[in-house]
Amino acid sequence: MCRIFGFRSVIPSKVHTSLLVAENSLYTQSEKHPDGWGVAYYILNSPHLIRSTSKAIEDQLFKKVSGLVSSETVVAHLRKATEGELNILNTHPFQYGKWVFVHNGHIPNFVDIKSKIQSKIPENMKRFILGSTDSETLFFYFLSYMSKVLKLEASIPAISVVECLKLAMKDLNEIVGDHATVDSDDFNQPYLTFLLTNGETMVAYQGGKNLNYSTHKVKCSERDVCKFHQHTCENPDTGKAVQHIIFSSEDVKNENIWNKMKPGEWVGVDRQMLVLRA
Repeated sequence: MCRIFGFRSVIPSKVHTSLLVAENSLYTQSEKHPDGWGVAYYILNSPHLIRSTSKAIEDQLFKKVSGLVSSETVVAHLRKATEGELNILNTHPFQYGKWVFVHNGHIPNFVDIKSKIQSKIPENMKRFILGSTDSETLFFYFLSYMSKVLKLEASIPAISVVECLKLAMKDLNEIVGDHATVDSDDFNQPYLTFLLTNGETMVAYQGGKNLNYSTHKVKCSERDVCKFHQHTCENPDTGKAVQHIIFSSEDVKNENIWNKMKPGEWVGVDRQMLVLRA
């Protein structure tokens, strides 16, 4: 299916290694995920999206964007279509206000249950669903649950986001069934792995499709020149704020130490950059 990538840091940083240069970069992975790509990055707390229906490895724009983007928050996606035709409206990431969303997965028989899922979304949000994918519907479904108790334009702790999304996931499972726990190509099972961010808070969920995260490196190549270098840059977080967190469908072969998320696990950070696991 698809591939997702998320980056959150205390300082604006380039992510071109993970997107373009590393042995297992998104650029390389696009050979098997050819149905479009998208990159979202935040400037002055506002998301900027660039999307294309081209294969990333054949698209000069992907190379240009990946080489230039420097931000505290970056989200990227490679699409391998399972629901919805190949067009720009069905290309991830999806955006609503400050919120950006990418999904790796599939909802079986989506056409038959689409109206039931969308019935949970208020009309003032539903009108912004422009494409035909299950992923975009999921995005607004999750936002609708969050908007009942949270102000979407505010700074929100990661724990508050996760608590809302847990309730949303519970109700969603009643409609689509429990998501898979083993990553496979069985299209008869729901797969609900996703990443959601507003530029400050970033939350990821392992919903059957593999997802990894990293908060530290073996040894940072910039440790001697970076004024933000901390103990946590090269050591596992121990309740202290981390300097960065990266999410990736695949282990990107570089300096980072990767942790594999378990099915049903939530991992995230917010403005304070404390790692949340639930």
